[in-house]
This record gives sequence, structure tokens and C-alpha cells, in this order.
Amino acid sequence: MKKKKVVVAMSGGVDSSVAAVLLKERGYEVIGITINLFSLPEKYCREKMVKNYWGQGAVEDARRIALTLDIPLYVVDLREDFKKKVITNFCEEYRRGRTPNPCIRCNQYIKFDLLIKKAKKLQADYIATGHYARVEYDSRSDQYLLKKGKDREKDQSYFLYALTREQLSQTLMPIGDFTKEKVREEAQRLSLPVAQRPESQEICFVQDNDYAEFLRKRIPDAFRPGPIVDVKRQVLGQHQGIALFTIGQRRGIGIAGPHPLYVLSIQSDKNTIIVGSNDHLYKKKLLASQVNLIFMEKISKPLVVKAKIRYKHREAKALLSPLDSGQILVEFDKPQRAVAPGQAVVFYEKDVVVGGGTINR
Repeated sequence: MKKKKVVVAMSGGVDSSVAAVLLKERGYEVIGITINLFSLPEKYCREKMVKNYWGQGAVEDARRIALTLDIPLYVVDLREDFKKKVITNFCEEYRRGRTPNPCIRCNQYIKFDLLIKKAKKLQADYIATGHYARVEYDSRSDQYLLKKGKDREKDQSYFLYALTREQLSQTLMPIGDFTKEKVREEAQRLSLPVAQRPESQEICFVQDNDYAEFLRKRIPDAFRPGPIVDVKRQVLGQHQGIALFTIGQRRGIGIAGPHPLYVLSIQSDKNTIIVGSNDHLYKKKLLASQVNLIFMEKISKPLVVKAKIRYKHREAKALLSPLDSGQILVEFDKPQRAVAPGQAVVFYEKDVVVGGGTINR
């Protein structure tokens, strides 16, 4: 019987490396692909002793793993696609006073779109990634479901809500049933050279997580001074650029007062930051646009789910109501803190991802 062929997206890290091992042990014909998405400066990488995740520096580790596993490895340059689909959007969202999530767009447009197309050219049956999430076929509904990873601390299903059912049907996530600790144990058992490799930085293409420096070079118009006002529109001070702020932020406002002040709203059209007390940050409703549903074709009537408004945010009970505009009104039982336009809201039914969308307002 001919082996099923799977293309594994290999970053050179421990998760994707163990994913490749598991698939090979399960009898698949495994092919590795490393995608070059961006390149941090070589001098920076040397001085900081960092690996360029999904960049040129990842190729070295991926090749070592491929040699260890005796599998072929292809290197695909997707830097222009990544720039157009991810980095440009990242900058534009900050220019609009919103808080984007580039990992979600990268999964949607790069890893599970362009990568599947590359895999098809290699006549592969599946692609595989090292995500902490699970893809399962449900015979009752005759469809593929996206479910949380078994390791709740590392679960990455939030970042994958934008995947289509067709993409899920062609995807394997072999470490979804593992904890991070178990993945490292597997890597040590197999003497993989990346067994103790550290976690990647938060946003892989931003040096030292210095958002301001990254954005200042690309959208200088988002760094014009403007007013900071309170909820009564009284001017309290001046900011040095709306791109420096996000909803819920306290540090960096630079205004002394009897009570702590937090960013409540960012008005890009007026170049204005609105601040107020922590109590003003709690909201019960939001509008979600660009909605993608996995668990069902559409929401035709109000639906009760658990929803989370950020990756590390605790899920909360909410009611979803479809609107004629195509957006979804999300009403929480209890007010949620610091709902930020541009971020994703993801809906769950127990451990199954119902879908999600972009927080509009």
C-alpha cells in the first residue's frame, strides 16, 4: 500500500521537528518545507544570539533536523507574500488606531493557503504543522473540526479560527494531543539537536518586541503629536503618536493624576487618545466582522457560546446574534475588560472552535 505523503512546515524549532518525527513513525512519507518569511539583520542575530524564526536563520536548524530524520527539505521564499499579506496589514491597522494579530493572518494567508498550494505541487496528501491544536473528523456531521490542544496552557486554536473546512481536511497537527513537556521529552528521546531550543519571541518579525521602532520606520504619520483627552473631552496632555497605544494600556500615558488612567479609545481620524478609569474599560458588547465559521455553515438565530477576546483572555459566556450586515453582535453575560478593535474574538463550544472574527468596535 502506498504511503500517504505529508509536507511538514519546519521552522527548525522543537514543535515542528517532533511533529515530523511522529508522522514518520506513523508511516507517512514525510517531506520538510521551511518557509522564508522575513530576515532579521544578521548583525542583530549574532549580537543577540537569536535564531531567525521562519527566516533565513531557521534553515540551518531545519536542515540539521531533516538530515537526522533522513527526509528531504525544501526552502520556499515567501517574503514578498508575507510582506503584502501580514506586515502591510500590521502597519495599516496600527495607523488606524487598532491592535492587529499578525499570527492569525500568517496562518490564514501563508501557512494554510500558500503552503497547501506548494504541497499540492509536491503531490502531497496533507500538510502538517507543530501547532498545539487538534483537527478531528466528525462522522455525524461529515466534516472536519478544529479543537483545542490537550495542553491548555499552550493551546493555539485561537490563532487558527480563520481556517476553512477544506484547509482543515488537508491538515495534520500531530502534537495537539501532547503537552509541551511531553514534546521536549520526545525530542530528547530522539536526540534531536533542538530539544531545549527556547520559545520564539512574541512577534517574530519585530526585533526585541520593539513595536514603536518597527512601526516608526514604516508609518511615520502615525507618530504625530496629538491630544490626550478624558471622557468629557477635556485635554489632559499630549501623546507622541497613536501607534504607541492600545486599548487598556496604562504605561506610557505620561499624565499624573489622583487615579490611574488607561487608554479607553483611539480616534485615528482626530489623532486623539481618550483615557479614563479602569471601570470605563469594561464592555458587554462588541461587533465582529470578517467572520469565519467552522463548526456550522451560518448562524441563523442567537447562539450561546464561550468567547475570548484575546489569546490569553479567559473565555466568557456570550450570545451571538447575526446581523443583516454580515457582522455578528457578541453580547457577554459579564462585561469584558479592554475590548480592542483589530484583535480577534473566537467562539467555542466546549473544546470545539465554532469560529471567530475581527473585533470591529
